[in-house]
Amino acid sequence: MSPTSTDTASAAEAKNGTSTPFVNTMPDSTFSWQVTLAQKVIAITGANRGIGLGIAEVCLANSAKFVYSMDLMEPGEETIALQTRYPNFRYIQTDVTSEESIEKAVNQIVEETGRIDGLVANAGMTKHQPALKFERPDLERMFNLNVFGAYFCAQIVARKFMELGIKGSIVMTASMTSYRPNRAAPSAPYGATKAAVRNMCHTLAMEWSKHGIRVNSISPGFVRTAMTYYVETAPDWDTKMEYYGGMPRLADPRELGGAYVYLLSDSSSYTTGIDIPIAGIVGAW
Repeated sequence: MSPTSTDTASAAEAKNGTSTPFVNTMPDSTFSWQVTLAQKVIAITGANRGIGLGIAEVCLANSAKFVYSMDLMEPGEETIALQTRYPNFRYIQTDVTSEESIEKAVNQIVEETGRIDGLVANAGMTKHQPALKFERPDLERMFNLNVFGAYFCAQIVARKFMELGIKGSIVMTASMTSYRPNRAAPSAPYGATKAAVRNMCHTLAMEWSKHGIRVNSISPGFVRTAMTYYVETAPDWDTKMEYYGGMPRLADPRELGGAYVYLLSDSSSYTTGIDIPIAGIVGAW
């Protein structure tokens, strides 16, 4: 959908700090109510591997017009393979800990496609070790990427939504460790960063709803990625499965994608400020 003059006027008022009427997020009378990303341009941070790559694949499978990976890492074999299947999957090298780099990437997306409809703030890192072993530099690196990176990506994209008069959607990747400890791989700082991500979404959703911008988060449980490969090889894995209940396996990253697609789509026009746990086994621990 192209921005209306009312949306554009509201964006200008918001940018100038003047009083702005609420933007109606209700889809128009011709909306099909199909859960789809058709005609939408979606940016995903950290989409060259792991959860981000899985989300990208599901967005593309659900008819996204373009999906951009904003990632510091160069594309690997899996990313290139997905680009071969979907030529509308693009990559922009981006350092999400740098506001200048984020803004440059977002501007490039708009220059190439004319718009941006959704952001998945997914890039993150973890380190699993006892709390007594963490030093300040470890915490600073983790908070800089997981919290500050997500915050400034959301802020910069929200300003672009307002500028363009687009009723956009922002989805942040939190974690089940924002709710409870991870017994299999403890990391107090990681859980703290993801709790911060989940919490900030509530307030951003409240502040930006009058501009037609929705902000939500998703909290995955254990997902099979390069960062969690060791979980299933732990000697007590079978025992955990016997006594903790839940699904006795890790998730494929693509199993999360449906929730992201829903939150990015216009079918979720009344959904904002929530977290969706996709917990599998972790939810039962």
